[in-house]
Amino acid sequence: MTAEAPTTAPHTPPPGARRRLRAAWTALHTPVPGVPRWARIAARAVPLIVLPSSAWRIATCTLHVPLDGGSRPDSGNLPWWLPLELYVVLLSAVSELLALSALGLVARWGEVFPRWLPVLRGRRVPVAAAVVPAALGAVALVCLTALFTVMLSLGRTVQGRPLGDGIPVFAGDWHTVVLLACYAPLLLWGPLLAAVTVAYWRRRSSGAHACTG
Repeated sequence: MTAEAPTTAPHTPPPGARRRLRAAWTALHTPVPGVPRWARIAARAVPLIVLPSSAWRIATCTLHVPLDGGSRPDSGNLPWWLPLELYVVLLSAVSELLALSALGLVARWGEVFPRWLPVLRGRRVPVAAAVVPAALGAVALVCLTALFTVMLSLGRTVQGRPLGDGIPVFAGDWHTVVLLACYAPLLLWGPLLAAVTVAYWRRRSSGAHACTG
């Protein structure tokens, strides 16, 4: 009889990879000392409020789940080489990455450049380098979500074109409920990001003043 080689569960990452993933996840979410509790909650909430809309887009446009009432998705002005299914996945991935960047306003990697950056590693992040993009992003999000809400209530797209009859927001059934439940949280993205940005600026500014004194 020959001894059988030990088998491992399929698709199971090695222990070293799991430890690195846990360490990266912890570093991504662990707040620095001095962050108010409300700021921690707000920063962690941002990726969660963006997730439902991303999931709805992928399910509807990429996986063709009939959450939109069976209406035909419009590819708009996309180039011929970019399928709508792929575009929606890329858009959702970028949205989630931008939402995760809010965690940098409460975690250490938002104050000190991570070690994997070849030139900036270990250096302090300038306050303006974090506050200015975050503040501009918050203002843009508030304006865009307000514009989207107003145009939707008028039955038009953001570009001003009339919406089709098959849009689920006008269906008045469970498709409308699902759509609103997935997209309504996006109204909080801009205000939450603005609040966390102010908390970041106040904390970093007070720390700089303390060091100067």
